[in-house]
Amino acid sequence: MTALTNDTSKKTSVAAISVLASGSMALAKLVVGIAIGSLALISEALHSSIDLVATIITWAVVRVSDRPADDEHHYGHGKFESLSALGVTALLYILAGGILVEAWSRLREGTPPPTISAVPFIVLFIDIAVNFWRARALHRAARETRSQALEADALHFASDVLGSFAVIAGLILAGLGFWWGDAAAAIAVAVMIGLLGLKMTRATVETLLDRAPEGVTEKAEAAIRTVPGVVDIERTRVRMVGPTYFIETIAKVPRTYPIDRVEEIKRKAQQAVRDALGDADLTFTAVPVARDNESVRERIMVIARNAGLAVHHVTVHDLGGKLIVSIDLEVDGDMPLVEAHDVAHHLEHHIRDEFGEDAEVDTHIEPLEPELPHGTDAPAERVAAIRAALAEIAANGAIHDVHNVRVRDTDAGEIVNFHCRAAPSMSVIKVHQGVDEIERALRRAFPTIKRVISHAEPPHAQ
Repeated sequence: MTALTNDTSKKTSVAAISVLASGSMALAKLVVGIAIGSLALISEALHSSIDLVATIITWAVVRVSDRPADDEHHYGHGKFESLSALGVTALLYILAGGILVEAWSRLREGTPPPTISAVPFIVLFIDIAVNFWRARALHRAARETRSQALEADALHFASDVLGSFAVIAGLILAGLGFWWGDAAAAIAVAVMIGLLGLKMTRATVETLLDRAPEGVTEKAEAAIRTVPGVVDIERTRVRMVGPTYFIETIAKVPRTYPIDRVEEIKRKAQQAVRDALGDADLTFTAVPVARDNESVRERIMVIARNAGLAVHHVTVHDLGGKLIVSIDLEVDGDMPLVEAHDVAHHLEHHIRDEFGEDAEVDTHIEPLEPELPHGTDAPAERVAAIRAALAEIAANGAIHDVHNVRVRDTDAGEIVNFHCRAAPSMSVIKVHQGVDEIERALRRAFPTIKRVISHAEPPHAQ
């Protein structure tokens, strides 16, 4: 919000200064032009007057164009700048047409040349200096704020510089005895106004027609591709409203990613685009796709997730080219068996659709654990007994130093948690096998234990 306020203040201030510059120089050129009878100088004064009107419009428009989006203008008010630029261009064409008509009339009728003195040259050189200074200031502000209205104003002042040089050339020709020099200079001013208007019209119409700014699509896609998790980009659309790039992209992400990870990809993509382009508003649509490196287990988990089912302990075997799948499926414990069987049957059907009808799928149905089961800490003597049993079971094995033993009583039975240590070089498979042996031995010694959860760590791990 601060950056937006600063841009608005900067655009407003440079536009206000330009009003003073345009007004003072237009008046000076008009007075001198009428005094010496120079059509070229009067034309340039009228050109500067149009610039004055344009600058006043710009000053008013930039105060509106930076307003945020509202219920009626979902993309903000930035296109007010484009409309103002189009209106000013129309004024330029009207002026250029009038100058051409008058210049042709003077050439045809042979109007006497203007009175030559030092005054018009002094005024014109001052005008060139002022317009050059304002053109640079406006162009710099337009580039920093990406304001189309300020860019149009900068072109006006730049054209005034060229127009002043044309008027000087015309006055010199008239002073050397070429009576047509002043009218020719006026025509040159009209041609420059027309070319300026053509350039402004093209840029403005392209913006109003939502033409993608050159190179922005490539920059946006390059920034989005740097975000981890983006597999590919299907389509990107870019439009510019005022100084803001509105970007819509459809990006492919792995279908195995959970929703919160996809949201993180979106957030990082938005930041990457802002870093690359500055004032940008990204709409990111994520399309989940299958990757070539998905494992069979991942594909099965996607099938279950898409069906809204809770599965775990998925085991997969390749039996001579035949896929063998075993799954633990959790359903509501109060669900009748016939309904639970239908759920399992549909899951198995979807898995065979994915891997072939010859896939062997077995589903173990079990009750879904309650989300927040009630539990309490077991008495100290019970914890001490289980801790002693664990120490004895692990006394001479590769898994040792059982510690941080906790026991809780729940409605479903006792839950035991403990930590243990193993050699740092020991493989995960061997650690898991050793811990499983300890868990089985503990449950044999204490049948009321429903579940044992262990955490293995290397020696002296923090």
